[in-house]
Amino acid sequence: MYSKEHLNFLKKLKKEKIIVTLFQILILVIFIIIWQILADFNIINTFIFSSPRKVLETIVNLYNTKDLFSHIWVTVYETFLSFSIATILGTVIASILWWNKRIQRIIEPYLTILNSLPKVALGPIIIIWFGAGIKSIIVMALLISLIITIINVYEGFNSTNQNKIKLMKTLGAKKHQIFFKLIFPNSLNTIISALKINVSMSLIGVIMGEFLVSKKGIGYLILYGSQVFNLSLVISGIFILCIVAALMYYIVSFIEKKVSRKN
Repeated sequence: MYSKEHLNFLKKLKKEKIIVTLFQILILVIFIIIWQILADFNIINTFIFSSPRKVLETIVNLYNTKDLFSHIWVTVYETFLSFSIATILGTVIASILWWNKRIQRIIEPYLTILNSLPKVALGPIIIIWFGAGIKSIIVMALLISLIITIINVYEGFNSTNQNKIKLMKTLGAKKHQIFFKLIFPNSLNTIISALKINVSMSLIGVIMGEFLVSKKGIGYLILYGSQVFNLSLVISGIFILCIVAALMYYIVSFIEKKVSRKN
């Protein structure tokens, strides 16, 4: 049983969370109302800025023509694929770097250079090497998300308490025992937190890839809308993208909470 003080504290936390959520929703609603009012009274040019009503009509039209979910599915599939590859490959490479410090010292400058390199500049090379299809999109997403994953996971491994490592060595533990029984479990929360960044980086990479080669997906919708000067389509694509990004983020956050409770 919780004490009365603890229950009051939990009630305050819940109340604070409700207040914050209500204000977040209120800000969004006020923004949409003001935007629509400015459009209705011709204070803003709807050809350039569109309006909430036009955006809604565009989304409904995409739904009626059965294009809405097909575009969303393509982007979600590409993001999930690149996210999964980057997470697994990034964790494996980070483990190798922790295991062998010589390899880590050799690879580290290249990781830094690749991380700072504007990936979009490699777009033409990626298209030539991998073709104008899903492979190029996945590679673009991996270039953006993989390096970040490696760096974050490796830093998580290095943040393990050194006294615990020394204690295990003193007790005769071998390197693989230290890694699998201490380093990896201790870094699990860090790895899950890195996934939050990874999922957003993967989505950014996929959208950039769709700008370059795709004929389907949310990125394609945004690019096509800009090419035909249909700002309602562009803003609709951005709005849909925000919803997809938020859902992916909250899914990873849910997983993080589950893992934290078990630990």
